[in-house]
Amino acid sequence: MSQPSAELIKGVPLFADLDDKTVERLAGEFIERHFDTGAAIATEGVDGLNFFVVASGEAEVSVRGDVLATLGPGASFGEVALVDKSARSATVTATTPMVAYALPIWSFRPFVEQRPELAWKLLEILAERLRQAQSR
Repeated sequence: MSQPSAELIKGVPLFADLDDKTVERLAGEFIERHFDTGAAIATEGVDGLNFFVVASGEAEVSVRGDVLATLGPGASFGEVALVDKSARSATVTATTPMVAYALPIWSFRPFVEQRPELAWKLLEILAERLRQAQSR
């Protein structure tokens, strides 16, 4: 298993403003995961404990069976799970073989507690996702 590249992590809006040393440290916390076509990576209504960054392949995001988006390399999902460890708000299903990197909540929380600016950035991202969901 390998860790994600610094470029992949810096491509995630949440982490875009981190310095290189911090990104390297954070990259070491991610776990490489492989998913076959049709695999559910996240399931709506089921508790989630990981944030994901897509390295290769594609996945669909659906809510109540309606496909809302397609995710490809560089996309990320699961921010809500990092905040409250509650049920997933959407289902993410691999539509091709996929490699993603998972960041578990037990790695993320201490990281953010030491960098309050990330907490604010996370709030901005969650607010934008909420606005998008309400506009549908």
